[in-house]
Amino acid sequence: MFKIPEDRTRKLEGMRERGINPYALRYPETITVGEAHALIEAGGTPEVRVAGRVMAIRHHGKSAFLKLKDSTGMIQLYFQRDRIGEDEYKAYKLLDLGDFVGVEGECGRTRTEEATIFANSYKVLTKSLLPPPEKWHGLRDVELRYRHRYVDLFANDDVTAVFRLRSKVVSEIRRYMEDDGFLEVETPMMHPIAGGATARPFITHHNTLDMELYLRIAPELYLKRLLVGGLDRVFEVNRSFRNEGISPRHNPEYTMLEAYQAYSDYYGMMELTEGLIKHAIAKALGTEIKELDYQGKKINLAGSWARKSYSDLLQEKSGISLTSSESEVRDCAKKLGIETEGIDHWKLLNEIFEDTVEASLIDPTFVIDYPVPISPLAKRKEDDPNVAERFELFIAGMEIVNAFSELNDPLDQEERFRQQVETKDEEAPAEVDMDYVMALAYGMPPAGGMGMGVDRLVMLITNSPSIRDVILFPLLRRTAGSETTPPPDGSDGDEDSCQ
Repeated sequence: MFKIPEDRTRKLEGMRERGINPYALRYPETITVGEAHALIEAGGTPEVRVAGRVMAIRHHGKSAFLKLKDSTGMIQLYFQRDRIGEDEYKAYKLLDLGDFVGVEGECGRTRTEEATIFANSYKVLTKSLLPPPEKWHGLRDVELRYRHRYVDLFANDDVTAVFRLRSKVVSEIRRYMEDDGFLEVETPMMHPIAGGATARPFITHHNTLDMELYLRIAPELYLKRLLVGGLDRVFEVNRSFRNEGISPRHNPEYTMLEAYQAYSDYYGMMELTEGLIKHAIAKALGTEIKELDYQGKKINLAGSWARKSYSDLLQEKSGISLTSSESEVRDCAKKLGIETEGIDHWKLLNEIFEDTVEASLIDPTFVIDYPVPISPLAKRKEDDPNVAERFELFIAGMEIVNAFSELNDPLDQEERFRQQVETKDEEAPAEVDMDYVMALAYGMPPAGGMGMGVDRLVMLITNSPSIRDVILFPLLRRTAGSETTPPPDGSDGDEDSCQ
C-alpha cells in the first residue's frame, strides 16, 4: 500500500468529524469553467455552479483565492469568511491541492481584472489523499509520467493537449473514410491463426473451447473476406498486438487504420493515403499547412508526394540490388553490423534497406515495388513477376503506411503461405490459413488495401519524439514498487500550487 501523508489523513478525519462526506455522490446543474469564462467576458454576473480540481490555494487573512480546473480550463475562486460563513470558512482549511470541490457563486472580476467566481457556498466532492507534483517542476520524469498518466494529464496541460489532438485525428480519419464511401466494420481480435502481417504474436488460450488463440497482429485477412462477401469499401480503426521489442517507434499494443477498396490497386491507395493524411493534419491543426516541423526536421507536405522504387533506393544507398547474389547481400549486411546467421536472404536484404535508406526519407515518400518474397499478400507486377505492387509511405524516416494491390489468386496465395510456413521463421505464420484461401477461391474482386500507423501519424502531428508520448497507457516493465510509489509531491505551505 502506498503511504498517505499524515496531514492528509488528519484532514480527511477532520472532514468526517464535521459531518462532511469527503466522497460526495453528485453535484448537478453545473456549468463548465469555459462557460463561466464566457459569461464573465459577456459582462454578466449571474450565480453559477462549477466543479473541478483545486490546483492552487493562496491564503489571505479572512479570505482565500483558489484555482479550480476542469477539462475546459482554469478559473479563480474567491472564498471570503463573511460571505460563506464562519463554519464553512474554517472547514475550507481542510482542503488540499488535488481535491475536487463544487462551488456556487457570482461570476465577475477582481480589482486586478482576473476572472473570478465569488463563492457563496462550496461542497467537497472528492478528498485527494496523495498530493500532486511539486509546483515548479511538475511531473517531469518520463518514466513516472508514463506510469502515472492520470497525474501527468492534470499536472501538464501540454500532455492533455496531445491526447485531445489525437482524438481529433482519429475522428477526422473516420470522417474522411466515411465521406469517401467506406463502411466502418469490426473484426476479431482473437485469431485461430496468426496472419495478415509478419510479426511474433501474443498467444492466449480459450478454456471452454480448449484452443490456442493469437491476439491479432493485423485485421487484414478478415477485412478482405468482407470484400469477398460484397462489401466493396471497408475500414477498421483497430488495436493490434505484436510481441516485439519496445522502442520510441514501437509499442506492443498499437492503433492502425486498415482499409480495403474493391476495383482499386496500390495507385488508388496512394491517392487515398495522401488525401487522408493531408486532411487529418489540416483538421487537427486547424489549417492546411505546407510544412510540418518534426524534431528539428522540416517536412514538406506541399504538392504531390514523391514516388521512388525500392530497388533504386536500395542501389543508391547500399550499392546492392534485388539481383545481387546471396554472398553479396550477406557481405553488405556484415559491414553494416547486421546479424546474418540464420537470416533468410530476402529478409536480410530488407534489413539492409531499413538500415541504409529509411532514415533518409524525410519528406513524404512512397517507396514502391517491393520484392515478392517479402510481400506475401501483394499482387505481382504484370511486367515483372519478381516485384510486388506494394508501397510503404515514409515521413521523417518513419514508416507510416504499408499498402498493396491485393493478391486475389487463391493458388498463388496458398503457395506463398506455404513458403512462409516452411521458413520456420518465428515471425511467419505457423500454418496455412486455408479458410482465407477458400474465401479467395469464391472470388475476391481486384482491390487495393492499406494499413496506417495511427500512433506514428499522431507523433508527427504533435511533434512527439516517442510513441509512448501519444499512447495514454504504454506498456512498461513492472518494477518493485512501481505500482505503489507515487510521483514526487508538492508542499502544503501557505501558497500551494501544482501549476
